[in-house]
Amino acid sequence: MKIKILSVILLFAFCKNAQAQISRYLVLLKDKNGTPHTFANPSTYLSQKAIDRRTFYNIAIDSTDLPVTPSYISQIANTPNTTILNVSKWQNAIAIKVTDPNAISTINAYPFVKSISGIAAKPALPNQTGNKKFLEEKNTTPVPIAQKTNGITGDYFNYGTNSFAEIHLHNGEFLHNIGLRGQTMQIAMLDNGFRNFTTLDAFDSIIQNNQVKDTWDFVHGETNVADDGSHGMSCFSTIGANIPGQFIGKAPKANFLLYKTEDDASEYPIEEFNWVCGAERADSAGADVISSSLGYYAFDNTSFNHTYADMDGNTTMAANGADMAAKKGLLIFIAVGNEGNSAWKYLITPSDADSVLAVGAVNTGGFVGGFSSYGPSADGRIKPDVASIGVSAMIQTTGNTVSFSNGTSFACPNMAGLGTCLWQG
Repeated sequence: MKIKILSVILLFAFCKNAQAQISRYLVLLKDKNGTPHTFANPSTYLSQKAIDRRTFYNIAIDSTDLPVTPSYISQIANTPNTTILNVSKWQNAIAIKVTDPNAISTINAYPFVKSISGIAAKPALPNQTGNKKFLEEKNTTPVPIAQKTNGITGDYFNYGTNSFAEIHLHNGEFLHNIGLRGQTMQIAMLDNGFRNFTTLDAFDSIIQNNQVKDTWDFVHGETNVADDGSHGMSCFSTIGANIPGQFIGKAPKANFLLYKTEDDASEYPIEEFNWVCGAERADSAGADVISSSLGYYAFDNTSFNHTYADMDGNTTMAANGADMAAKKGLLIFIAVGNEGNSAWKYLITPSDADSVLAVGAVNTGGFVGGFSSYGPSADGRIKPDVASIGVSAMIQTTGNTVSFSNGTSFACPNMAGLGTCLWQG
């Protein structure tokens, strides 16, 4: 009787949500019973760099490191009218897409399933755009090529005047001059894609030196992250650019892991789940740092919206995922958001997480940008934690020019790059 009642409820919910076109769900699992993986042999699910990081920081391998039980994944994958989208070992959960309500009732009846909840509408059409998305304002005036005219004579990099002004706010040229330029470090970037990065001048050194070590598109399930998403590419440039005399990134010698977790066509909680999956992959691949200029509070379906009370560091999927990444020994930088002039005005998740550095935006004079989101977190912690250049910040454009743009999206990687160099030492 219980199963029949549940089936009726799910069918009603599915039909009711047809108007909202909910077709993607999150399946939470009860356990990891029957897994072939063990604590004694972590090399089957963690890279050597990830294992070494845990050893260095005395972090124990635990159940959250174990992959989701393969037989559970197979059983759900073999359910008719069901497609697996992404799998999270930290949350012990599977994101699925279904085309028939009966699939939900079938999966819910599996003994290893804890719960199922709607997480997104059906994928949007290519020409659709989601709620809010990226509010950065671009200035299309190209940055001139000019030799640096101030600072220490004999800097390792020829920054150019504008690039030097950015890095000098934090005295970052000192790090570069003593040999801390990101080499040996791995930075994971979670964003909406990295359009054309393989062909743009800012990244030619990175391509030539094979500094991109991993890519994955969690939205479309493919390795190509260069076919869409100029936002992520511009963020990438603030760390990795190397155009002498014009634009030098903050850690241009680092290695990079580029992950697309954001779907430009819509805004739903599934993107928070994608974010967690991206952070997991970064951890497993051996990243040292995560830089992510993404944040969430309002969704296309307002029933999913977060409240300010949710910004307590322990409520949202993204915040819990960010904190878990920090517990695994990664240094996490998150843009605090661009809501300072909006009715919301506060920080957005996962910058509320208690173990991350939420980054606000300032100009080269150290003055806060009016758009930079405010704290505190809902539980009273000071946020943002740090600030960097996000007012008239230098970025690479898809047109292969260097320009200026506003946003905590650029403050975040600016700080992450220098943080990487400092941590390297």
